[in-house]
Amino acid sequence: MRIPLSWVRDYVDLPAAETPESVGDRLVSVGLELEEIEHLGADVTGTLIVGHVRSIEELAEFKKPIRWCQVEVGDAHGHPDTPGVRGIICGARNFVEGDLVVVALPGAILAGGFQIASRETYGHISDGMICSERELGLGQDHDGIIVLPAGTAEVGQDAGPVVGLGDAVLDVSVTPDMGFCLSMRGVARELAHQYSVPFRDPGTELVELPAPVSGTPHECVVEDLEGSDLFTLRTIVGFDPSAPSPYWMRRRLSMSGMRPVSLAVDVTNYVMLETGQPLHAFDRAKLQGPIVVRRARAGESLETLDHVARTLDAADLLIADDRGPIGLAGTMGGLDTEIDDDSSEIALEAAHFAPAAVAHMSRRHKLSSEASRRFERGVDGVLAPYASARAAALLLAHGGGSYVGMTAVEAAHVPVVITLATDLPGRVAGIAIDRATVVERLEAVGCVVADPAADPLAVTPASWRPDLTDPADLVEEVLRLGGYDAIPTTLPSARPGFGLTSSQRARRRVGRALAGAGYVEALAYPFVGEAELDALGIPADDPRHRLLLLANPISDEQPGMRTTLLPGLLASLRRNVGRGSTDVAVFEAGAVVHLREGQDPRLVTDPPRPSVERRPAAEEVASLEALLPDQPLHVAVALTGQRLPAGWWGPGAGSSWADAIEAARIVADAVGVDLVVRRGSSPAPWHPGRCAELVLGTQVLGHAGELTPRACEAAGLPKRTAVMELDLGALIAAADGAITARSISTYPVAKEDVALVVDADVPAAAVEAALTEGAGPLLESVRLFDVYSGEQVDAGRKSLAFALRFRSPDRTLTVDEVSAARDSAVAAATAAVGAVQRA
Repeated sequence: MRIPLSWVRDYVDLPAAETPESVGDRLVSVGLELEEIEHLGADVTGTLIVGHVRSIEELAEFKKPIRWCQVEVGDAHGHPDTPGVRGIICGARNFVEGDLVVVALPGAILAGGFQIASRETYGHISDGMICSERELGLGQDHDGIIVLPAGTAEVGQDAGPVVGLGDAVLDVSVTPDMGFCLSMRGVARELAHQYSVPFRDPGTELVELPAPVSGTPHECVVEDLEGSDLFTLRTIVGFDPSAPSPYWMRRRLSMSGMRPVSLAVDVTNYVMLETGQPLHAFDRAKLQGPIVVRRARAGESLETLDHVARTLDAADLLIADDRGPIGLAGTMGGLDTEIDDDSSEIALEAAHFAPAAVAHMSRRHKLSSEASRRFERGVDGVLAPYASARAAALLLAHGGGSYVGMTAVEAAHVPVVITLATDLPGRVAGIAIDRATVVERLEAVGCVVADPAADPLAVTPASWRPDLTDPADLVEEVLRLGGYDAIPTTLPSARPGFGLTSSQRARRRVGRALAGAGYVEALAYPFVGEAELDALGIPADDPRHRLLLLANPISDEQPGMRTTLLPGLLASLRRNVGRGSTDVAVFEAGAVVHLREGQDPRLVTDPPRPSVERRPAAEEVASLEALLPDQPLHVAVALTGQRLPAGWWGPGAGSSWADAIEAARIVADAVGVDLVVRRGSSPAPWHPGRCAELVLGTQVLGHAGELTPRACEAAGLPKRTAVMELDLGALIAAADGAITARSISTYPVAKEDVALVVDADVPAAAVEAALTEGAGPLLESVRLFDVYSGEQVDAGRKSLAFALRFRSPDRTLTVDEVSAARDSAVAAATAAVGAVQRA
């Protein structure tokens, strides 16, 4: 949100010595985020004055329209040959004789370093420049020059203060919990407390309007009081739709980032920025019957002001008349009843809509507006009649017409009373905060404290703070107004011998091991949609991939929590490949969400809420955990392109299924467990013939291999892209928590190779495990280096060649010791899998 400081000063007297930077620092200290400070026209120097266009001569002999203007600039600034007047060449067409304009005299330097000088052009000496907003650095409008309304300033007066030159605009990001600062009113209130100066609230004084003329104000009806507990409608007739918006209003709207449109639209936008109350003006002549606030009905649709035809949902909160919907409540009006150049009768709406209703509707229609942003965060519940009176007064003052009256519907209001222990803010912050300070800060944010001497305090939040509903909210306000930087930072002291858990250490080892193997860690989006799973070939009815649905998803395409890490990793891979990085290897370790059998995809809408004043009981914790789905820790890798680059040393090596399997072994080694790799099931999206199961004991913990061609195409990735996903949490749980470093022997190694013939369906990992067990403690390593099936072995059989390495930590092994260990290993393989040693 853009905040012109000159506008804020209307409501709070900031110290004259305060700079925009220091004001910005104060806003940051109360929780706002300062993005930028813009000094309007900061690089404009020299003389700028208000001029009066005395005469215009059209020069028609040139290719484009050119005007030779005589501009009255005052006796102190005129040309010596023509006292009080300067001749200026100008190409703009949006002004006429008699208009007041902004003139830059020779010697001035405009935005962008453009220097003004007297020079001959188009057959005349142009002795200055008539300026547009862009030339002064006030905005991007360059379609015409600045025309000041009559009476705005005197001829020859310094034009800088008139047009806002030198004003500062603070670009502030308002966090969702501080919606009350989406207005000049809210920002000024915060600054008033920060500087301990009075605050002039524009939202509490009801502007006096003219006595209503004869006639009946437009009727309004509210059928859904939960959706709108306050709805007002003021009626104005005889309005002049061609009346221009006053210059000061257009200027403030432009500085705030809004484009001036017309008087009726500008007034509603201005009052919204001023007070925080969204308003909407209907063309009363286009309405049929009373305005009704209700929910949508089956088959209804609406074309909104952005020219989009929208099919309505039964949960949509609407503004309607006898014909049907005419607006999405609190979001955007309909095209059929918009104000246009002929609108002389206005029905001015100001209301309070339920934040949840507006938020859900805005997301459902992918339609965010300035109004919906404010209603979603909470608008002052009693502000509507005050803001609409302010807007009606501005419309009548600048557009003429007569005030007919107001109709309104209001539900009974029950104020919220919060009980707060006076020492709670101090206990939460760990600092001393006395009772008087607590009461003073609560009253500063508009709260009413029934009895300041009582303990606990009975606190009624202000109408503009609907977010204050709990003692914790009040504690936050007390601490916020004191400044978060005033809360000391104290690191908790860890007891000796404590630190990372064994699980945390194992996870870090896995990350370091994969990074050392050439993988880059990626933090992928944790949300997923059924379309992404379907693209990978995962069936919609797969019980392992039922989605836990979010109550308010950021994107309708990704409404659920991820059940696998692969969609996010593949998206990261695709972005890198699309940007020219064709050789990529990434990994991620993170939680996935698996719904239990029979568990509702939307969980529960109203879970139990233990008190924050004490530690929850074990039963309460258990009841909450029972509601949660399983959230196992997974690790996954994805790689494509060249695994080893080509160069002068020779050809490179492409990534393949073997690299994905090796990544699983790297993970298992880092955790300290032995993982068995075998052929087996190949669930989507793995290729049926190029996939391996990753097994620990009897449990399949994951898969590694290549993606199916369909999955590669759907993901936009090269063919034969390889992936691995593994249940890291189960691996860590199976480890004993510590990895013992292998001792390094200085004695020589003894090498033995054996070739064993087994059935074709026997996994090599099973043979390797049997050899390891049978060889005994002298075996240092075993490695499969050849697989053969052909004429030299029987049909249905294969030969596996292993390299066995033996070593003793305390002596050189004898030939007999090595032979005995080898024979024992072969015997164990024969007993376990029926292996026969080849001659």
